[in-house]
Amino acid sequence: MEQLKAVITGVGAYYPEDLLTNEDLSRMVDTTDDWIMTRIGIKERHILREKGKGSAFLGAGAVNDLLRKTGTKPDEVDLLICCTVTPDMHFPANGNLISDLAGIKHAFSFDLNAGCSGFLYGLITAAQFVEGGRYKKVVLVGAEKMSAITDYTDRATCPIFGDAAAAVLLEPSAEGYGVLDHIARSDGSGWVHLHMKAGGSLKPPTIETVTAKEHFIYQEGQVVFKHAVSKMADISVEIMNRNHLTADDVAWLVPHQANMRIITATGERMGLPASKVMVNIQRYGNTTSATIPLCLYEWERQLKKGDNLILAAFGAGFTWGAIYLKWGYNAGE
Repeated sequence: MEQLKAVITGVGAYYPEDLLTNEDLSRMVDTTDDWIMTRIGIKERHILREKGKGSAFLGAGAVNDLLRKTGTKPDEVDLLICCTVTPDMHFPANGNLISDLAGIKHAFSFDLNAGCSGFLYGLITAAQFVEGGRYKKVVLVGAEKMSAITDYTDRATCPIFGDAAAAVLLEPSAEGYGVLDHIARSDGSGWVHLHMKAGGSLKPPTIETVTAKEHFIYQEGQVVFKHAVSKMADISVEIMNRNHLTADDVAWLVPHQANMRIITATGERMGLPASKVMVNIQRYGNTTSATIPLCLYEWERQLKKGDNLILAAFGAGFTWGAIYLKWGYNAGE
């Protein structure tokens, strides 16, 4: 009998209706549509403006959409993992809150934080539970309200991020589909270049930290960009070589949507034409843990059973990695 693999059997998503366009931003900070499009590649991003609603609300929307599309009952879910850097609160876990909102009562749930590599790390983690044979239905959701930690007076970071959530259902398969290989790495020394200065146990919130705007994203853009380009591209090529895949064998690159120049460089390094690279950064911006599953959601009907996908990401930590995944279904069948 062939070894069990964790195969994605459905994708769901949820994002707010309200948009923040480049034109809107140009009235808030010293920037222009041309500057943002040239350097980042983003045209607009969705923003959750409703008071009293955080990333768990977005995550529950994505999970409910996933359960509806796959015909899965909440009580059938064995495990829910939420990947996020913007949980509603330090505790309880966002996974617990999302499970409650989605009516999932018989599963255990927890959060995973790997920055923008969150969904990739989460997929690797979720796959282990499925491959062990004990868990039949695992929900993995990336849910982010990045607007909550974005400083809209900082022209360098405020154009980058948006709010959204997307989720996948993982089930066991012995047919050779699913997560076939992965490589994940981290370098903790990179934290100095991308982090939030205050709010944790090292530097708890005070009037001074709030006044100094230390509860927003701090990023040294050029350093992060340089590492992201090399790490994402190199690890994507590494996983192709390890599995003897050529550019012709790869149906799609599913990259984290942080910067159009990083996405382009990764595709070119892999020898892929632009037509094989999923890109929706122009409509959503960087939604951190939600970007990769949001791509899968938008391209679901174009994916064919047996397609070879390479998922790649780079994020705070530094964290980065790649997954070789064989798609397991044709949408609509």
